[in-house]
Amino acid sequence: MLRVRNVGVHFGGIVALDDVSFEVPAGCIVGLIGPNGAGKTTLFNCLSRLYECDSGEILFDGRSLLRIPRHRIAGLGIGRTFQNLALFRTMSVLDNVMVGRHSHTSTGFFVNALRLPAVAREEQATHEKAWALLRLLELEAVAQVRVADLPFGTQKRVELARALASEPKLLLLDEPASGLNHEEVAILGTLIREIRDRLKLTVLLVEHHMSLVMGISDRVVALNFGKKIAEGTPAEVQQHPELIQAYLGAAT
Repeated sequence: MLRVRNVGVHFGGIVALDDVSFEVPAGCIVGLIGPNGAGKTTLFNCLSRLYECDSGEILFDGRSLLRIPRHRIAGLGIGRTFQNLALFRTMSVLDNVMVGRHSHTSTGFFVNALRLPAVAREEQATHEKAWALLRLLELEAVAQVRVADLPFGTQKRVELARALASEPKLLLLDEPASGLNHEEVAILGTLIREIRDRLKLTVLLVEHHMSLVMGISDRVVALNFGKKIAEGTPAEVQQHPELIQAYLGAAT
């Protein structure tokens, strides 16, 4: 589903990504790991078209992402959460999730201004889809609560629901376990697998929580200083000497 080919990104004299290549098969959960500064979020920003690649190619369903305007990425079938929550904090949970449906709405300014029948039909479909996601993520009880009034772990689920509202084929999760306690991390792992299975998604996640990554991923890609240093099953990557050195400072 996703092919990253020889991608390079430079910020002045800093090499953020250096000739990185890997693939994400359809239906799989792939973990992207590495120490701080390894280039993981930079790669996510390239996939989201927030950053431009200096070299290489990114293909999604056989189509080059580098030729797609960034505002069309969600409509293409790519959903994303962020390392730092990017929710509308003064809006309700329901409204935040409904916003995620923007790529599936087609009525324009004048049709909405005149409140033509198409607007009501579209709003009803958006409302129903949002409620289905709230039920899936067990957020029904807080549907009308302001996001700012919710615990951090619940806000994480709201952002996940909003990403799913765009009906993505590929879901990008940027450090979904950040700030969660041990119990919440365990629940998150089960939830990610359930979402993949029920919604038939492909998942690429960046995460520092190694037990989560190794527990749910079908494959793992490891970066360090912008270069890919290991790729394979979780068991294979865990034994890779370059990955051990990157995390521990010395091979064992």
